[in-house]
Amino acid sequence: MAKITLIQAINQALHQEMEADESVVCLGEDVGREGGVFRATEGLQQKFGPGRVIDTPLAENSIIGLSIGMAFEGLRPVAEIQFSGFLQLGFSQLMSHASRIRNRSRGKYSCPLVVRTPHGGGIRALEHHCECVEAFYAHVPGLRVVTPSNPQDAKGLLASAIRGNDPTLFLEPTRLYRALKDEVPEERYTVAIGEARVALEGKDVTLVAWGPMVRNAIDAAQQAKVQGIECEVIDLRTITPLDNTGLIPASVQKTGRLVVLQEAPRTAGFAGEVVSRVIEKSFDFLRAKPVRVTGYDAVLPLGKNEDYYIPDSVRILRALKQVMQY
Repeated sequence: MAKITLIQAINQALHQEMEADESVVCLGEDVGREGGVFRATEGLQQKFGPGRVIDTPLAENSIIGLSIGMAFEGLRPVAEIQFSGFLQLGFSQLMSHASRIRNRSRGKYSCPLVVRTPHGGGIRALEHHCECVEAFYAHVPGLRVVTPSNPQDAKGLLASAIRGNDPTLFLEPTRLYRALKDEVPEERYTVAIGEARVALEGKDVTLVAWGPMVRNAIDAAQQAKVQGIECEVIDLRTITPLDNTGLIPASVQKTGRLVVLQEAPRTAGFAGEVVSRVIEKSFDFLRAKPVRVTGYDAVLPLGKNEDYYIPDSVRILRALKQVMQY
C-alpha cells in the first residue's frame, strides 16, 4: 500500500471505476483539460477522452440536471460542483428529481448519480466557497450524503457511491485534501455507506464528528488524554443513512457521555440529530447532558477569522471537561 493524500485517493477511485465500467462518466467545470480546481480529475480526460470527461459551462443547475438525464438512461455520471456554496443552484434538481425518481416511477427508474463537491473552511477562500451544507441535504429523502475524513475512506466510499443505484452527494473536506497521507490499497475496494467507524478508542466520553471535523476531534482527544480523559472518537463517514450498525448508541452506553462536533452553524445542524438519536436509544446510560460544539449562527468569516469560527481544540476540550464534571 502506498501513502497518498485524500485528493489522490479520490483521483485513484475515479480512474479505477472508469476503467472498470464504461458507463461511468465525469462532468463539471474545468474537470477535463484542467483536471479540476483541486486536480481531483487530473489525467482523466487524457486517458478516457472528452466524451467521458466533459468540461461544462459554469451552470450548476444544468450540470446536475444533465447528469440526472444521463443516469436515467443507463450512465453513471460523477458530477463535480467546484465549491459547495454553489451547490444550492442545483438543489431543485437533486430534491425534486434525482431523489424522487424511484418513488415517482414506482421502481422503473433509478438514479445512479454522484455529485462531488469540496466543503468546509480552513483554506482562506472567498464567500460561497467554504460552506458546510450537510444539514440541508440530509433532509431530502432518497439522497445519500457522504463525507470522508481520510484518504482510505475517501477512495472506498466514492467507489461505493459510484457503483450504487441511489443519488449520492459526496462532500469532500477541502482543508484535508492535502493535509494528511494515509496508506491506501492500490486495488479497487469499497467502504460500506451507512457505517460509522471508531477513529480512536476510549472509555470516558464519546466524541462524534464527521468530514473536516474528525481531524479536530482526534487532536483534541489526544490532548484530553494527557489530562486524564479518554475519548472514543466516532467518525460518521455517512450523514444519510446514519449509523446503520448502531455504533454511536453502543459507544455512549459504554462511556455515558456525549460531545458532538460540527463546523456548520449551530441552529438546526446535524449535531442535533445525533444528540436526539442518542437520547432516544441510550438516555438511561447518560451520566451528563450531551454537549454540541459547533460553528456560529453567522456566515463563515473571511481570511484568518475562520480560525475563530471553526471549533478548535480549546473549545472541544472545554466541552469535554464540562461533561466530565457534570
